[in-house]
Amino acid sequence: MSHDVHVEARNEAEYQHSRRKAGQAMRNQVTVFAVMIFLTFIAFAAVQAGFSTYLVVPLVLLFAGVQVGLQLYYFMHLSEKGTGIMQFFIYSGVLVAFTMVLGFVTIVWI
Repeated sequence: MSHDVHVEARNEAEYQHSRRKAGQAMRNQVTVFAVMIFLTFIAFAAVQAGFSTYLVVPLVLLFAGVQVGLQLYYFMHLSEKGTGIMQFFIYSGVLVAFTMVLGFVTIVWI
């Protein structure tokens, strides 16, 4: 019993376009990875330098948030087409989490 295999042939222009697109995506991922390593290095350097806790904690949290966003968009491919529903749920969760944290901080503050 044999199976039919569907092979889709592409012309040279489509093949070259696909290669350029894949090359650009790889360059973007390598660049973003280097940026995230740099942000991590800055956070470690700030802690090691003995800066004030009031400076280090917001700095580390800011860099962590930037890295989460970069990982979602470049490594989890949320920048591609067809990810609108996933983006909606992620942003909704972030909004709910931010509102809850703000509410708890407000309650504890008073």
